[in-house]
Amino acid sequence: MRNWLVWYPLRLLQWVLAATGLLAILLVAMVARPLMRPGELRSVAAAARNVDRSTMPPLERFVARDGSDIAYRHYPARGVAVGTIAIVVHGSSGSSPAVHALADALAARGVETYAPDMRGHGGSGTRGDIAYLGQLENDLEDLVALARESRPNEPISLLGHSAGGGFALRIISSPIRELFARAVLLAPYLGYDAPTNRPDSGGWASADIPRILALQALAGLGITCCEALPTLAFAVPANSEHILAPTYSYRLMRNFATRGYKADLAKTTLPVTLFAGADDELMFSDKFADAVHAVAPKVDVKLIDGVDHMGIVSSPKAVAVVAENVAKAGAGS
Repeated sequence: MRNWLVWYPLRLLQWVLAATGLLAILLVAMVARPLMRPGELRSVAAAARNVDRSTMPPLERFVARDGSDIAYRHYPARGVAVGTIAIVVHGSSGSSPAVHALADALAARGVETYAPDMRGHGGSGTRGDIAYLGQLENDLEDLVALARESRPNEPISLLGHSAGGGFALRIISSPIRELFARAVLLAPYLGYDAPTNRPDSGGWASADIPRILALQALAGLGITCCEALPTLAFAVPANSEHILAPTYSYRLMRNFATRGYKADLAKTTLPVTLFAGADDELMFSDKFADAVHAVAPKVDVKLIDGVDHMGIVSSPKAVAVVAENVAKAGAGS
């Protein structure tokens, strides 16, 4: 009996240490797995090339709370101002030029418009990364403060395209939702579990699932040392790293997205309109209404015929519809 009392705890300790070692090896292997980048998705690249940017304003910069410069483009309201502000957030990998056509259409209808390069994109911060989860919310607050310097009382509409639409949904379900009067989600990426997703986002994105799962497990243990590692790659053209973010770090991937579209939709109390192109090649646009209304029946879902994923922020037909919607809502506020 005495020998058993000594032998059994030692054997149990050996098994625990062995299991822990195997788990550690497994996690290291999952984290070390290389991220595979998909080939160029030509429909997205072609849409970007077809936009007339001759009227695009130059980049300006403001200093965020951490001392970093955040780039943005300011489109002053032209003609008769309707008394509202719009902030337009671009989609994954891109930057403010991706939403130029829409931002310009908003300004032409009297909407004071700002189009930021979200941190980790374009001229803001380290390409493809941020410093911590929640930093994008802080930057957006700082941009709102900048807009308020000249227009302290006008309501603000938050618009977001694709991943930026998911981020906009994240914002309007967060503590800073009170900064905004409404949200417009443009072909939003609602999250990995949404029925609106085509496989691999129609060939646009490739996620390193083993690495993501390993980093989630490590985060559960309080270990965040590896969250700068890339976990999501995009089908951008070769040699485009000087203008696009070809990959996202784990922390940027998590921050530039919903927390979960069902939970976020359930929390928001703001008016929300969702626009999508009926010919969206990255998402099943015909499933937006059912997915959203199952949680938030009051969200207004509109499909625009003959428009694809990038066309919702670049085609003359789509930008006119979206800009008119925002301008009329502002004029009636």
